Amino acid sequence: MDIKGNTGEVTLTGTSQPSKTNHGAIALMVSLFFIFGIITVFNDVLIPHLKSVFDLSYIQAILIQFTFFSAYFLMAMPAAKVIERKGYKQAIVIGLLTVMVGCLMFYPAASMVFYPLFLLALFVMASGITLLQVSANPYLSALGPSETASARLNLAGGFNSLATVIGPLIGAHFILSSSEAQRGAEAVQVPYLTLAFFVLLVAGIIYFYQLPVLSIESTASKKKGAWKFRNLRLGVLAIFLYVGAEVTVGSFLINYLALEDIAGLSEQSAARYVSMYWGGAMIGRFIGVAFLNRVKVTNALTVVSTVAFFLVTISILSSGSLAVWTIVAVGLFNSVMWPCIFPLGIKGLGEYTSEGSGLMIMGVVGGAVIPLLQGVLADYWSLQYSFCIALVCYAYIAYFGYINGKMTQK
Repeated sequence: MDIKGNTGEVTLTGTSQPSKTNHGAIALMVSLFFIFGIITVFNDVLIPHLKSVFDLSYIQAILIQFTFFSAYFLMAMPAAKVIERKGYKQAIVIGLLTVMVGCLMFYPAASMVFYPLFLLALFVMASGITLLQVSANPYLSALGPSETASARLNLAGGFNSLATVIGPLIGAHFILSSSEAQRGAEAVQVPYLTLAFFVLLVAGIIYFYQLPVLSIESTASKKKGAWKFRNLRLGVLAIFLYVGAEVTVGSFLINYLALEDIAGLSEQSAARYVSMYWGGAMIGRFIGVAFLNRVKVTNALTVVSTVAFFLVTISILSSGSLAVWTIVAVGLFNSVMWPCIFPLGIKGLGEYTSEGSGLMIMGVVGGAVIPLLQGVLADYWSLQYSFCIALVCYAYIAYFGYINGKMTQK
C-alpha cells in the first residue's frame, strides 16, 4: 500500500499490507459505525410504536425490519459500482446524504399517517447505510495488518454498540413516553429530523476532510468468481444468520418483555432492557479488542455462539426474571460475532476480495428475513416459542466457527 503525500491517496494492490496504520482514517470509519448503530436500533422502538398506531399484526409490524434490511441485499452490488466509479470518499458522502433524505421522509410520513411511506423512508435510509457499510468494512480491514483486522472491526463495533445503547433510551423518551405517544405517528418527527441534521453534519466534515482514498487495482475490482471459495460461501450464510438472530431478538424484545408470563412491562420500561441488550454487545466488543488478539478467532466464534444458543433456550423454557436476563444476556455474546465472521469469510480471496466483501454485505438481508419468519411464528404459534428461530441461527454460526478451525489446520 502506497501513501501519496498531500493527496491523501492510499492504493491497495493485491494482498499487500500497509506499512503503517492510519489512525485518522480509522477514527472516521469508527464514526460511521456509530451512525449505523443509532439509526438501525431506532427500528426496535419504531416496531412497537407503529404497531400500536396502525393496529398492526406482528407480521405487518416486522415489515419495518424486512424493508430496512432488504436494502442491503438489493443495493449492495449497486453500492460497489458507486464506489468503483466515485471512489470511497465520495461514496461515503453520497451514502450519508441518502441516509439524510430517508430521515427527512419521516416528517411527511408522520403528517400523512401513511404506513407505506414510513417503509419507503426506511428503505431509502437503509440504501444509504448499505453504501456506507460496503465502503467501511473492507476499508477498515485494509487499514493495518490482516492479523489485527478483527480487532479493528471489533473497535468499530464497540462504538456501533455504544450508539445502540443510547438509541433505545432516546427513542423511548421521544417516541414511547406517554406524552409523546398521544401524538401518534407524529412522535417520530423530532427524533428523525435531529438524525437528519446530525448525518448532514458528518457528511460535511468528511467532505472537507483529507480522508485517504483507498483504490483497488482495476483488475481486482473487475475480477469475478469469489463464490468458488468455500469459506466465502459459508461466511455469507453465517452473516445472514448472525444479523438475522441479532436483529430478531432486538426487534421482538419490547413485546416479549411485555408478556405477563415474562415480565409484564410497559413498552417504555421494556425499552430500557433493549438498551441493556445492545449494551452487552458494546461491552463485549470493547473487551474483544484485546481478547481477539490473544485467542484463535474460530475458537472464540464457536464458544460465543454456543453460549448464545443455550441462553435463548433457557429463556424460551422459563419465565419471569430468568427468561428476561437470559435473553438480554444474548447481546453480550453477539458482540464479537461480526468481527470474527467477516474476516473469516473474505480470508484468502486475494483479487476477489472486493466482490467477496459485497457478497458478505448482501448477507445482511438476514435482518429482513429472519425477523419476518419469527413474526409468522409469533402470530400463528407463540411469541415466546418463536425465538426458536434464533436457535437455528446460533447453531449454524457455531458450526461455521468449528469448520473454519478445521480448514485452518489443513
